[in-house]
Amino acid sequence: MKESQIHQESKYFRKLQEYLSEFVYGGIDGAVTTFAVVAGGFGADLDAGIIIILGFANLFADGFSMSVGAYLSAKSNKENFKKHEAIEYWEIENLPEIEREEIVDIYKAKGFKGELLEQVVDQITSNKELWVAEMMKDELNLMQESKSPFKIGLATFISFLSVGFIPLLVYLWTYFNPSEINIFLWTSILTGIAFIIIGWLKSIVNQTSEFKSIAETVALGVLAAVVAYYVGDILENFFLK
Repeated sequence: MKESQIHQESKYFRKLQEYLSEFVYGGIDGAVTTFAVVAGGFGADLDAGIIIILGFANLFADGFSMSVGAYLSAKSNKENFKKHEAIEYWEIENLPEIEREEIVDIYKAKGFKGELLEQVVDQITSNKELWVAEMMKDELNLMQESKSPFKIGLATFISFLSVGFIPLLVYLWTYFNPSEINIFLWTSILTGIAFIIIGWLKSIVNQTSEFKSIAETVALGVLAAVVAYYVGDILENFFLK
C-alpha cells in the first residue's frame, strides 16, 4: 500500500473519530425511540405491518428532527463564538488599556505576579490574535468548535437511521419471508446487541468504564421499551376492546 494511500485512510479514520460522539448519541436515540415504538405496538397487539409503518415513520421523522436540531445547535454555537470574537477585537482596538487590565486580572488569578506577570501580559498583548483567544477562553469561557455543523447533523441523521433500523429488521424480514419465530424476542436480542455496541462506543467518547456505559445504555433501552409496552397494552384495552 502506498504511503499517500495510508495517509489518506488515516485522515479519513481521524475524521470518523471526530464525529464519533454524534454517531453514538444519534444511535442511542434512534435505537431507544424505535424500539419503544415496536414495544408499544407489540403491547397493543398491533399487526406487524402497522408496527413497521409506525416504526419507519418515527425513524425518519425523529431522525430528521434530531439531526436538524444538532445542526442548528452547532451553527448557533459557531455564530455566538464569532459574534463575541468580533466584540473582543473591537474592544482591543478601542479599549486596549481596559482589556490589558483584564488579562492582568486573569493571570493574577492563575498565580502569576511581579515581573513574570508583566512578561506574560506583554507577550499576550503583543499579538492581537493570541490576545483575543485568551479573552475568549479565560474571560468568556468560549471555545471555537472545529467541527462542521452540517457534518454534525449528517452524522446524527445517519447514526439515528442505521442503529434505529435494527429494531425493525426482524419485523421487516418476517413480513416478506413469513416464518414461525418469536418476532419480538429476536427483535429484543438484536436491539440488545446494538445497545451493547453503542454503549461500548459511548465509553470511548466519554472516557468512562465500559461496563458502566453499556449497563446505562441497555437499562435506558429496557426502561423505554417496558414503559412503551405497558402504555400500548393499557391503551389497547381502553380503545380497542
